Amino acid sequence: MASILRALRNSIRRTRLSPREYSAIAHIIPAETPIEEETLPHYKAAHYYPVRIGDVYHARYQVAGKLGYGAYSTSWLCRDLQCAAPSPIDPGRALASGGSRAKNYAVLKVSTCLPDYPTATDRELRVYEHLAHIDSSHPGQSLIRDLYDSFDLQGPGGTHRCLVLQPMNMTLLEMMSMNPRPFDLPLLKMTIKRLLLALDFLHAEADVIHTDLKTDNLMLSLEDSSMLADFATAESENPSHRKLIDQSRSIYCSRRFRRPAKGRNYGLPVLCDLGEARIGKTQESGPFVQPHIYRAPEVIFEMPWGSAIDIWNLACLIWDLFEGQHLFGDIFDSGGGHDPFRHLALMVALVGPPPTEFVRHSETTEQCFDSSGDWIAHHEMSVPSVSLGALEKRLSGQEKESFLAFMRSMLKWMPEERKTAKQLLEHPFLF
Repeated sequence: MASILRALRNSIRRTRLSPREYSAIAHIIPAETPIEEETLPHYKAAHYYPVRIGDVYHARYQVAGKLGYGAYSTSWLCRDLQCAAPSPIDPGRALASGGSRAKNYAVLKVSTCLPDYPTATDRELRVYEHLAHIDSSHPGQSLIRDLYDSFDLQGPGGTHRCLVLQPMNMTLLEMMSMNPRPFDLPLLKMTIKRLLLALDFLHAEADVIHTDLKTDNLMLSLEDSSMLADFATAESENPSHRKLIDQSRSIYCSRRFRRPAKGRNYGLPVLCDLGEARIGKTQESGPFVQPHIYRAPEVIFEMPWGSAIDIWNLACLIWDLFEGQHLFGDIFDSGGGHDPFRHLALMVALVGPPPTEFVRHSETTEQCFDSSGDWIAHHEMSVPSVSLGALEKRLSGQEKESFLAFMRSMLKWMPEERKTAKQLLEHPFLF
């Protein structure tokens, strides 16, 4: 197919076809149409490495097709031309699933180049290197996406950090877009148990805080490894649409894996993306972490924080998965900005007022609470008349009480009062 396309392009040059005719033959998108990473708010072409399908990087990884893009990286399926076994980053660990055919492929995550700022990919590599030095038999370690290799690419604008990662199927966000119904209880409990095992390993053995638990950072394992070769074949036989920027740069459209073959499932949840993770038991306030809707109260008040912010985050994520809506969704002003007063007032309604000890942890709390923990910011936002029990609409009786008790054990103002991942694994709700 590649030779046919070359012949077509040569023919185009000889016959001088119009741009429209050229686009139709070569799957070229008009230059004025923004696509993929170009549609992001702060996109700058110079920040992205000009990856080309078919190129080989690090003398080993041949790009087979584009999987996705983000503000700080693009992702590509690659053939591993050396078919090397264990990763130098994490020696001794084989590919998690898919057998020998999966060993021919890996995912290449190519970071943007921001010379004045560390990227999420830089942080992610540091966390993976930290995890590689932990000698553990903890079952949660295998529920975190594997890193196989890393290297740098020199682009026109500087250095781009590259991570070679375990191939996965799709994110939970993509899965839910295919079937928007909320999780049923068996699927919910299985997902929670796997997440808690991964978090217990990170928190208890690695001193790592994830800080960014959300549906697009949970991916399904790849159970049908033939999907990888079929993806590469589909790209070679029917090349993705792309936009030609200049002689050295094209922007490709991402393509998805086909569905698993008959008799194979979509895989099990695996915790991914450590780009916002932090190493250490306690972090100073510093820059905000966590998506707004999942943000723990100590982060809002810029207090020191630790692994308990993941537990608060997890509770909010569980509510999303099971109830089909955000627990703290109504926290934005008319312009779409995060309104901390609205957010905290909703916390008071759903969790109750904070204890005096929490209020004393930061002078900032004086904007919202008196010394006893009573809400005083009535001029900013009133505490809404809503409760956790009233919002929960899918369960009843003892099953509902158990679920709400599970949620309340994570939604505590005081971080040290939240159940740990290990303690939550023993909660009656999960059995």
